[in-house]
Amino acid sequence: MNAASSKPLRVAMIGGGGMTREHIKAFRDIPGVTIAGIWNRTRDKAAALASEFAIPVVADNIDALYAQTKADLAVLAVYETAINPVTKQALAHPWAILMEKPVGLDLADAEDIARAVKAAGARVYVGLNRRFISSTQAALADLESDTGPRFIHVQDQQSLDVARQIGHADVVVKNWMYANSIHLVDYLRAFGRGAVTEVTPMVRWSASNPGVVVAKVAFASGDIGIYEGIWNGPGPWACTVSTPRRRWELRPLEKATFQNAGERKLNPVDTPAWDTDFKPGFRLQAERTAGALRGEGGAVTIDDAVETMRLVRNIFA
Repeated sequence: MNAASSKPLRVAMIGGGGMTREHIKAFRDIPGVTIAGIWNRTRDKAAALASEFAIPVVADNIDALYAQTKADLAVLAVYETAINPVTKQALAHPWAILMEKPVGLDLADAEDIARAVKAAGARVYVGLNRRFISSTQAALADLESDTGPRFIHVQDQQSLDVARQIGHADVVVKNWMYANSIHLVDYLRAFGRGAVTEVTPMVRWSASNPGVVVAKVAFASGDIGIYEGIWNGPGPWACTVSTPRRRWELRPLEKATFQNAGERKLNPVDTPAWDTDFKPGFRLQAERTAGALRGEGGAVTIDDAVETMRLVRNIFA
């Protein structure tokens, strides 16, 4: 372990819900990382997490959270309608930020936040945790040395009725493709090489009558992706990546199998403890974020995440 990778890091939490709890579990498992404080609009929720995880500071506001912790990183996990104002409050301080996805309510909101980040000169990362699930990592590692063309097929399923039933605000339901389909759309960019050069709607999105959505996504490398969304009907969350040599399948997303050319069988890949002891992808994501603060690579930047938001917009144009 070099000096940079062993540098102690202080992490502050902004938010008090289930996602904050999962981030706390992941970050506190990393050697040299301490959870220094927490703030949430509802103080009782923050106090409950502080009690559960022995977090020493429950702050009254974001300014006090920084003043009392001098944290290196703020992890921001708040409701979609609060992302923009809370992020801008956090940008007043010199810590780095890890934002939960989505970056904003929609692409315009995300671009507004990205401009504020640039103006502040801040280091901001985004929690696209499915890039860090062991299944995704196994496929990416194997494909890294495969120069063959890739065909990426992503299957999404969403229900606006369910989104309403669990209490989401109308403005969040209206933008549900950013709030939830981003999980699946990001697989296209995770596996597709190079910039997106063209998005061709094959079955167009209808906001007034959501149903089937299909789009072809072309990449500068020559890779091709297909997004298939089933709205208000049954369907899986799944991703397959095919090359002439091997086909990878993530279904469910947390489970990887591969099929070699000339074979019919599916070969399973073991799931490590990190994806069973923690919310899948969160432990590696936390480690990569801590590594970014220590001068290493691998975390998802806000610019990268905004490009995924842009792809969502173009698929649902």
